[in-house]
Amino acid sequence: MEILYLLCSIISSSFTSLILSLLLPFQALLRRLGTSRAASSSTNGGAEPISLYEGTVWHQRRHPVIHSFKYQVRYALIDLDRESHAPPGHISSDEARQLTDTDGPILLLTIPPSVGYEQNPLSVYYCYDVEGSSTRLKKCIAEVTNTPWGERVSFIFNPHSDLVAKALHVSPFMDMLGSWNIKANDPGENLSISISVHHPEHGNYFTASLKAKKLCSSSEPDHAVFFWLMPHKVAVWIYWHAIKLWWKNVRFVQHPRYATPTYKEEALIRDKKLQCCGFSDDTRHLQEGGSDQVCLAEVSPRNRRFKWTDAEWPWS
Repeated sequence: MEILYLLCSIISSSFTSLILSLLLPFQALLRRLGTSRAASSSTNGGAEPISLYEGTVWHQRRHPVIHSFKYQVRYALIDLDRESHAPPGHISSDEARQLTDTDGPILLLTIPPSVGYEQNPLSVYYCYDVEGSSTRLKKCIAEVTNTPWGERVSFIFNPHSDLVAKALHVSPFMDMLGSWNIKANDPGENLSISISVHHPEHGNYFTASLKAKKLCSSSEPDHAVFFWLMPHKVAVWIYWHAIKLWWKNVRFVQHPRYATPTYKEEALIRDKKLQCCGFSDDTRHLQEGGSDQVCLAEVSPRNRRFKWTDAEWPWS
């Protein structure tokens, strides 16, 4: 059934994207004319609420085979307080502040939909605290969407470095054991995010990273043209390399909802253990060798606020 849904999505999305792509030059021309008129009749300056980034995504697997690839990617960094509303499928700046207990700006890093299609394996909210006349990046919220199951999980993490229990079946060639070691810098002229998978048997066997540079505001192109087919290219890379892993005889892992329906609850338990047994900044005073029961009793772990939702099909 999932294969049938996938094929129907590919056919419908391809047809829709073709039609909208043919209309894109005319829409871009109308936007350019509208922007020119607005600029000539306005004397107010100010930076744009959206910054454009261009860079590279890199994946490397070291078990059971060595397999790596990279591709060019384009992202938008959106100031949610300066946008009239949050992009469809994302939370607002007020909701992000409430979740992370912050009081400063909220920036969203995401790949916008293009010609009727959206593919966003990872979106990140950067949540700041106001300290005097400056701001400090305090927390981040990750939104991880898998493919082709149309599921999404969101959680809070420490951008400086954090270890989070794996909470979503993101690949048919990975089991649900282990954790994500995630780190993100304060986005400026350069932006970077790194995620590595720590597995109890295979160790640190998978790494993914994003490194991107901010485009100069004076050279920013039309956004619809800039992101044309970007989500489609991401999807092609994901499926193509899934085929390559299958060809290399990497074991296919069934979605845990069939074999372990309680995988979400198990992820919550594993995350609490991670936070209270030496991996969390809040629990460094604990000595090694203590039981999980003592650990959980003595420490109140940070609430990551894991939230599982269904992503819209075909995610646009």
